[in-house]
Amino acid sequence: MSHFTTIQTQIKDLDALVCACVELGIKLVPDSTCRGYAGVVRQAPYVIKLKGPYDIAVEPAKGKDANDHDRTYGLTTDWWDGHVAKEVGIGYGRLLQSYGVHKTIREASLRGLRTTRRAQADGSILLTLEGGSL
Repeated sequence: MSHFTTIQTQIKDLDALVCACVELGIKLVPDSTCRGYAGVVRQAPYVIKLKGPYDIAVEPAKGKDANDHDRTYGLTTDWWDGHVAKEVGIGYGRLLQSYGVHKTIREASLRGLRTTRRAQADGSILLTLEGGSL
């Protein structure tokens, strides 16, 4: 039997998450139904709609962030049979990598920095920031 599982993540920028989803060819949809094993569904404020039979719920994390705001989101999905891992990586690896890159590029841009992104042979991403002061 399968079930939804939440992995500790800290998504703080939904716009960067949207960019990561676009890069992976998936879509973040507000106020939607998240699909799981055996037709089990759950409502979520945001859902990453996947091509396979399951989706990822993006839900507010319990508690508050460092600034006493409720703007941190967690990711919850049904990992059964590897459907989700095929699209976003094991433990959301590719999704979180892309999110981190897009979040960094957004923050660098706000500080007037230029960014250069280069994919490495091992799948990692080399991100270079230039200009201004860090």
